[in-house]
Amino acid sequence: MMGDVVKDLTAGTVGGAAQLVVGHPFDTIKVKLQSQPAPIPGQPPKFSGAIDAVKQTIAAEGPRGLYKGMGAPLATVAAFNAVLFTVRGQMEAYLRSEPGTPLTVGQQVVCGAGAGVAVSFLACPTELIKCRLQAQSAIATTTEATVAGAAAATATATAAAVKYGGPMDVARHVLRSEGGARGLFKGLIPTFAREVPGNAAMFGVYEAFKQYLAGGQDTSTLGRGSLIMAGGLAGASFWVSVYPTDVVKSVLQVDDFKNPKYSGSIDAFRKILKSEGVKGLYKGFGPAMCRSVPANAACFLAYEVTRSSLG
Repeated sequence: MMGDVVKDLTAGTVGGAAQLVVGHPFDTIKVKLQSQPAPIPGQPPKFSGAIDAVKQTIAAEGPRGLYKGMGAPLATVAAFNAVLFTVRGQMEAYLRSEPGTPLTVGQQVVCGAGAGVAVSFLACPTELIKCRLQAQSAIATTTEATVAGAAAATATATAAAVKYGGPMDVARHVLRSEGGARGLFKGLIPTFAREVPGNAAMFGVYEAFKQYLAGGQDTSTLGRGSLIMAGGLAGASFWVSVYPTDVVKSVLQVDDFKNPKYSGSIDAFRKILKSEGVKGLYKGFGPAMCRSVPANAACFLAYEVTRSSLG
């Protein structure tokens, strides 16, 4: 019989791959909207909203532009989701009074929080690379417009948009010019502040909704449709609970190293709130929610089906 750890590792990997394929285009638009600088007075923002960001991305980069930055999370999706579901599974085993006993919703919240601590160390450098690749064209173009006007921005946008050639290029640049390995962990504090409560909410809601559909703690007989609904709702709960923290993380990770706009998480939060109001902390919220439901539905379904098939 395959050990529980190996089963969780395998099922978590499959679930993560499903989540990434379904959700990455939404994530690209979310990061573009989050990271675009505030427009200069009298000028409109680069993207007027999610649909406009999709149109501009496809026009400038083709459909492949929606999958920019996917290399970094794809390369680490096995490790990320394996750690997430394995740590959760081991915490379930620790909290379970006896083998096979279902856990309460509160216990699943604790398991999710513990898993969130573990995956933060993988999520931070991975997402720094991803965010740099996703946001670079928007940031470069807006910066050029501020310095030299819209005409100059148009002329230089293509060159600026390829500042990084890919995930490894971003990693090399950070290691060489932004403080070495420490630079890859820029934004670790807001990553913790996102992953711990976010995963606590996600796994808690997932279990609560499954138990509601099953009419009790035994959820083993639920069908795939029920798992899809529970996974989608769980994913939405993640972002509802921590979205402003994700905005702070993103702006810190794409901030200029030599001339930073923000001195840290609290400073970023205050400046966003001062310059853009509460709505600034929810830039890209629409794409994030549109992504979370199908992506997490795919992730949890793939995990559950794979896990059960392994015995």
